[in-house]
Amino acid sequence: MSPQETAEACARAMWADDRASQGLGMRIVRVAPGEAVLEMTLNERMTNGHGNAHGGYLFLLADSAFAFACNTYDRITVAQHCSVTYVAPGALGDRLTAHAREVSRSGRSGIYDVTISREDGTVIAEFRGHSRTIQGTLLNRDAADKGERT
Repeated sequence: MSPQETAEACARAMWADDRASQGLGMRIVRVAPGEAVLEMTLNERMTNGHGNAHGGYLFLLADSAFAFACNTYDRITVAQHCSVTYVAPGALGDRLTAHAREVSRSGRSGIYDVTISREDGTVIAEFRGHSRTIQGTLLNRDAADKGERT
């Protein structure tokens, strides 16, 4: 498989079991090696007492994009540390886009930046995630070779 085909296959494998992202109406727009773009529309359940997007939902959108970006190499990769800076408010009905990009990947560690923006291009949050690769693969190639489940 090409790197792009691997990234797409990994995204399909992860999406199949990602109840959180699916349950919030997220949609994968595109994936590529070290990159992912997800969208989500803010509904009433996602607003806070000020009528703005609740920060937890913004973090969740960014975290999902981060997860899809760092798992594009068919090695199971998890979050080690994440932080978010809220820049501007989101509002009910906004369609948000989270664009995750790999900054650095060396050995088992990676750093990814995620920008969340509204449809008009306004950036509403910046997220940085640090990843750690653990044992196993998403596409089960290693397991098939060893006769075990990853």
